[in-house]
Amino acid sequence: MAFVLIVDDERDLASLVEFNLQQAGLETAIALTGVQALEQARIRVPDVVLLDLMLPDISGKEVCRRLRADQRTAAVPVVMLTARGEELDRVEGFEVGADDYVTKPFSPRELVLRIKAILRRAAPVDAGVRLRLGLLSLDTGSHRAWVEEQQLDLTALEFKLLHHFMTRPGRVQSRERLLTDVWGLTSSLETRTVDTHVMRLREKLGPARNSVETVRGVGYRMSDNSSAEQAAPAP
Repeated sequence: MAFVLIVDDERDLASLVEFNLQQAGLETAIALTGVQALEQARIRVPDVVLLDLMLPDISGKEVCRRLRADQRTAAVPVVMLTARGEELDRVEGFEVGADDYVTKPFSPRELVLRIKAILRRAAPVDAGVRLRLGLLSLDTGSHRAWVEEQQLDLTALEFKLLHHFMTRPGRVQSRERLLTDVWGLTSSLETRTVDTHVMRLREKLGPARNSVETVRGVGYRMSDNSSAEQAAPAP
């Protein structure tokens, strides 16, 4: 059973969210402060963190930053939950590692659907397949990726995004298509989300950053200068 850590200082709202998630078959715990959240995540690594931006001790962005800095929780999907819906706040949240952003007030049903979509995309993809494309290689069985011989430090979403590109070399992927296939969401989520994550993925690709090309006015394409190939699973 997937475990969701709910981090929100509004106890009534946290309890409402917990009730809806439990009704959907998910296991939950509540933290009312950022410090409590980090302590609980150390005791038991969650499958998803639902994180309010405004907390009474440390900000949600700082909690997210610390989760990403800890090897045990670096790949845990984080959904920012906040009453602040300005674009700058959303972009800052994504820059520190958030995977999605839900603005209060929200529909409990929509929130459950988004969390389930995140759990689906965080699940391991086709086990035991090794992909190679130019300087890049990726192993779905071990959920690892490399540029040349250097292993990449990717979140679950970044790994999913890279896998999507590498299995479709040379094909243009619109932002709407990426939202559907990688995020598991409809275009109701702003396409700026895609741009922010592609930018962060490129930064981590280092010498292979130019393999993800921008197709102006459409979306993105992974360079197919070298054909992707499948090999035996990595040892």
